Amino acid sequence: MSTFFEECKRSFTDVPTEGGVDTAAFLEACEGFIKLFDVLGNSAFKIVQNDMNGNIAKVQTRLNATGAEKSGTLEKLVQNEGPGGSKNRPATEGLMWLLRALDFTATAMRNSMNNKNEELVESFTKAYGSTLRPHHGMLVRPVFALAMKACPYRKDFYAKLGPQDKVDQQMEQWMAALEKIVAHMKSFYAYVCFPLPSFLESEEGAEAVNYGNKAD
Repeated sequence: MSTFFEECKRSFTDVPTEGGVDTAAFLEACEGFIKLFDVLGNSAFKIVQNDMNGNIAKVQTRLNATGAEKSGTLEKLVQNEGPGGSKNRPATEGLMWLLRALDFTATAMRNSMNNKNEELVESFTKAYGSTLRPHHGMLVRPVFALAMKACPYRKDFYAKLGPQDKVDQQMEQWMAALEKIVAHMKSFYAYVCFPLPSFLESEEGAEAVNYGNKAD
């Protein structure tokens, strides 16, 4: 029996990152990973899934329009979209929100992996509080809070992913690769200092963390 991860076209472990995060490969891995919300099996998660798909489309549109020379890596895409003082950067902002959502999902799954007796509702709720919630306004937070409560039982979710021994190994590989990309891009967004809200800046005006040097 195959696992959820084996059925995805590309793993985050296969996304080239030397010289920058390959945009096309990254988007392909994202498209597969987002299907994890289908496994969660509740329509309440559609808001998360639709938002991520919409932001993937923004980045893909930019890649299609400018090609590999200007958008072949995520870093190039961000650096080349619009003049330095411009706030009109749909792909850059879309990528920022996509990375935030990936950070949320990876954190939730890492919580679940590290706490074998923890139900998903707790894993996802804690992850939301530490990742997406600070960036959401008062109208959006209750909607996402409701989605967190719609998580299935842990045993049912993991059973849908496939044989446990294979799932544990593959999930660890996927999460480690995704976490590395997200951490690097967090640092990159902070380093380049855009007029857009920082990757880590909350909607309530909290200051961004200064990461200093670029990630390796």
